Amino acid sequence: MSSTRSRVFLGLGLYFALVVAFVLIFGSSGENEAFQPQNEFKLDDWIDLGIFSINKAVLYIVAAGALTVGTMVYIANRMAAKPNRVQTLVELTFALMRDNITNGNMGDPKMARKWFPFIATIFLFIWFSNMIGYLPLPTNTEHKIDIFGAQVPAFALYAATANLSVPLVLALIVWLAYNIEGVRAKGFIGYMKSLVPAGVHGPMAGFIFVLEFFSNIMRLLSLSVRLFANILAGHLIILFMGGALAVLLGSAAIGILTFPMGVVLFVFEVGLVATLQAFIFATLTAIYLGGAVAESH
Repeated sequence: MSSTRSRVFLGLGLYFALVVAFVLIFGSSGENEAFQPQNEFKLDDWIDLGIFSINKAVLYIVAAGALTVGTMVYIANRMAAKPNRVQTLVELTFALMRDNITNGNMGDPKMARKWFPFIATIFLFIWFSNMIGYLPLPTNTEHKIDIFGAQVPAFALYAATANLSVPLVLALIVWLAYNIEGVRAKGFIGYMKSLVPAGVHGPMAGFIFVLEFFSNIMRLLSLSVRLFANILAGHLIILFMGGALAVLLGSAAIGILTFPMGVVLFVFEVGLVATLQAFIFATLTAIYLGGAVAESH
């Protein structure tokens, strides 16, 4: 135990000695005001089509959609009685989406069967969107690199879900879906009445109705902002820890200090956050759909 502790302290000592050495050798070139980290998330139009333009967000959305459809079609056409590792992983994912996310949060089996394809698609689309957001792609048109005389966009990390408009549209689709399903199941008046828990009467019922009505609308923000904020925050932290902070402050030594933390955060985001956010969004979708047609509040 003492030997392991000694090695840890020795490693930390050498690490900080390296940082100090870099400070002494390279010093600091001062604050870099030309570098604007927020521009990494700026959407420059690649092809202007008027109301609609092609930019990197569109590229990532199309890529996520193509991966969602293409992967599932490819695997579905190659299912075998004796599954290989890929098929085993797909079957585990299918069980997660069907049993844990959909059936586990929707009381009615008929509703679960009806909405499972929608919920599974939402989960996979968000998961693919999040995952490709951690792949460095040549999408930074502000900073270009010279490759054999050709000006090529620099490699950068970006995710469509780090743009609020994408999670907001997904949240709007979910919001419309469960409200329409609730009205279809109970009628408009019955659905409005179901917002108030049974047993609440008089002025309190009106007060609760107003709260529940606005709470229903606020689900648009809670669904979209949760996904957007987590992915954006993760990308920003990776950006700063991976080198942006060193560039901003003009000190290479800071880069030596923060880069290992950037690697750890990158692994954490890819290994947990990308999947967790897709899981939460899909789970809440199932809960809202199930709650919209439930008999009791």
